[in-house]
Amino acid sequence: MPLHELWRLFGRRSPWPRRFLGRAAHAAGFDAIATGEPLTRDVLFVANHISWIDILVLAGVTGSRFVAKSEVESWPVVGWLAGLNATIYVRRTERGRAAVQADRLREALAEGAPVTLFAEGSTGDGLGIRPFRASLLAALAPPPPGVMLQPVVLDYGPEAPLIAWPDELDAGQDAMRILALPGRRTVTLRFLAAIDPAATPDRKLLAAKAREAMCEALGGNASEPV
Repeated sequence: MPLHELWRLFGRRSPWPRRFLGRAAHAAGFDAIATGEPLTRDVLFVANHISWIDILVLAGVTGSRFVAKSEVESWPVVGWLAGLNATIYVRRTERGRAAVQADRLREALAEGAPVTLFAEGSTGDGLGIRPFRASLLAALAPPPPGVMLQPVVLDYGPEAPLIAWPDELDAGQDAMRILALPGRRTVTLRFLAAIDPAATPDRKLLAAKAREAMCEALGGNASEPV
């Protein structure tokens, strides 16, 4: 904390949340392996969402900020950690504020640091990728100059259903369940080819393009509607 605050005091982006969250993933029993070439700045990562472990491993590998529902801010411990990592909060129920939320995300992207969006809008069962909420990509219509969209697949292998946190059930119980699992597990982060959102201005088509690439990387298909 003192080192983190020192970086902030001098107006610099702190590297300590990334290091802390990456080590937290390791302490929880997960080893992250990255394939592909993750962009280091001016990028919106779009990822599938399986468990709260996703945030730890993605932050540890990329240093990314995250887009999260506003309720997370009030969660014990998790909300504090999210605040350290400069999380961007959105309110799911305020549809009239969609433009405001898009502007908030666009401003964050314009700062250059990577941002991650879980485009399914919720956690899944680990068996596939749910339909994307294309409205969440409104910040890329149009995108800040030079910003790319990079799909990333979190692959927990055959144990994905065991790790899954479907529909975001009780956070405390799920955390204790996963932490109590014996042994260690590997999660592979597959960074796919980046997509230029300026070349695909329709957010529904952009969402479909990203999801199709992710489903293919998992060996599935993207037949469900976006």
